[in-house]
Amino acid sequence: MKKLMLAFGLLIASLTATGANMSNGADNFYTSDKVTTQKVTFKNQYQMNVVGNLFVPQNVDTKARNPAIIVGHPMGAVKEQSANLYAQKLAEQGFVTLAIDLSFWGESEGLPRNAVAPEMYTESFNAAVDFLGTRSFVDRGRIGVLGICGSGSFAISAAKVDPRLKAIATVSMYDMGTVTRSGLGKGQSLEQRKAMLAAAAEQRYVEFSGGATRWVNYLPLQLPADADAIRREFYDYYRTPRGQAIPEGRTLELTQNRPISSEAKFVNFYPFDDIETISPRPMLFITGSEAHSREFSEDAYKRAGQPKELFIVPGAGHVDLYDRVNLIPFGKLTEFFKTNLK
Repeated sequence: MKKLMLAFGLLIASLTATGANMSNGADNFYTSDKVTTQKVTFKNQYQMNVVGNLFVPQNVDTKARNPAIIVGHPMGAVKEQSANLYAQKLAEQGFVTLAIDLSFWGESEGLPRNAVAPEMYTESFNAAVDFLGTRSFVDRGRIGVLGICGSGSFAISAAKVDPRLKAIATVSMYDMGTVTRSGLGKGQSLEQRKAMLAAAAEQRYVEFSGGATRWVNYLPLQLPADADAIRREFYDYYRTPRGQAIPEGRTLELTQNRPISSEAKFVNFYPFDDIETISPRPMLFITGSEAHSREFSEDAYKRAGQPKELFIVPGAGHVDLYDRVNLIPFGKLTEFFKTNLK
């Protein structure tokens, strides 16, 4: 079997050297002995392969039709980062779950790699519904979706156009459109946005002419001494054995990295517009009380129609809810999906 995570074998050995914070039950690479796992590949509407890990409870009746949940990974991550953990924990509660790689990421198709393509990310979720809804052991009338970080906004985007998604939950959600246009806390000015767009546009000439890709490079291999708290929070997950995962054929430096020439496409992404039209399908927004991204869950909750719930995890930061099982409210998620996919 091919190894997707080349650095996984060093997880324990290099833990002390990297200083990864494994407190509060950090367990990104959790493996359940209560579910069966199958790598699956299916086509999206554009005939591109989407790859996922299908988790089925060992005690499930495969001759019956069961509820299912699609799980999407954080922006720039892969299914082995957070999505697999959530999918397995929910499968242990009786759900068929599918952790997917968004198009252009992980094992899913799409060139160039790491491209920003919000419509295609949304389509990855819609295609996952196609796949699950055609399995003999899945009830196509009981399919839900869970989006983590950026995938929260893509899951909402998918649900707005796909009524087959019957229950929608997000964790540590990022509105990738707003944060690109205006920054966290609306801290980016219009002039700064225009400068970013101008740089991206000029870079297109470079790449069109055969020049090298220029990367956002928010998380270099060596953390800058002046890095702020948010950058350090992401670094501790993506650049240490705590959450580090390297897709085959890639390098650590290119994980969690995006070309500036396509990053600009997020400026045209408005996932919360018309979010109220998802109603009466239920929505659950989970965020940490200390999360720098809390504003996005609160904004989505304010705009959404009923029924809806905003659940705030005391003491939790944004990345804490990626993998810290002592903080992640799996019970709340189980209750939400059992109630709304019954």
